[in-house]
Amino acid sequence: MATAADTAEIRGALARLRRTTGLPVAFGGVVEPGRRQIRISELSGTSTGALSALAVTSGNGLGGKAVALTRPCAVADYSASRRISHEYDLPVAAEGLRSVLAVPVVVRRRVRGVLYGALRTAEPLGDRILSAAVEAARDVEQALVVRDEAAELLAAARPERGPGPCGADTAVWERVREAHAALRALAPRIDDPAARDELLRACGLLTAGPAPGHPALPAPREIDVLVRVAAGDTNAIAAERLGLGTETVKSYLRSAMRKLGARTRGEAVAAARRGGWLP
Repeated sequence: MATAADTAEIRGALARLRRTTGLPVAFGGVVEPGRRQIRISELSGTSTGALSALAVTSGNGLGGKAVALTRPCAVADYSASRRISHEYDLPVAAEGLRSVLAVPVVVRRRVRGVLYGALRTAEPLGDRILSAAVEAARDVEQALVVRDEAAELLAAARPERGPGPCGADTAVWERVREAHAALRALAPRIDDPAARDELLRACGLLTAGPAPGHPALPAPREIDVLVRVAAGDTNAIAAERLGLGTETVKSYLRSAMRKLGARTRGEAVAAARRGGWLP
């Protein structure tokens, strides 16, 4: 559960939130590991540093209330609201914020961060803005779930990995292959190109890597199809699992077989493993 990854997702979500809603100010942060408080680290549209590095304890203030209740909270006039406690009035006032919303980022029933949006005027925040904030938080949640799943799969596969199929216990090596297939299946679910590339690089850690001077260079989707073929999937099942049409899967498979000099599906998988494209 890398805090750096969480923070990067929060930063991107705040930029999208301001862009889609027109809110002048957005800020947020992650829940510090082992502690029940949020550390505000990401500021967008602020004019002072009053909120920077502010530690918000669960239950306190608007964000702390959102964490404690694990649901969005909003106030039309922060300093005058009777629905929240007022431990953080000074930094909020210093930034000139009046109407504020806070949406928790909840992954596997645990709050990982909070997104805030704010106006400098005291007026109700409409349903459109609240819905956009909730959607931004859901995007962060999805990205963090994918990252967590990838990290867990890698952790499960790495420790017992042997030198290769010939030198490793068969059951252990099958776990590595299953992890590789699962990681590649996660990649298309990631909208952020940088995060997707990071996950694909993680997939590469489970393979030997291309052999020096190997002429074949299967495209990423061709490798995805070969992974499913290696798992025993039919073209129809591979298409369903990869979110592709059956004819598209056939096309990718034919292209991969041609590049690998294979005449059958089994030969293609064997050649891809020899070439270091599959574990």
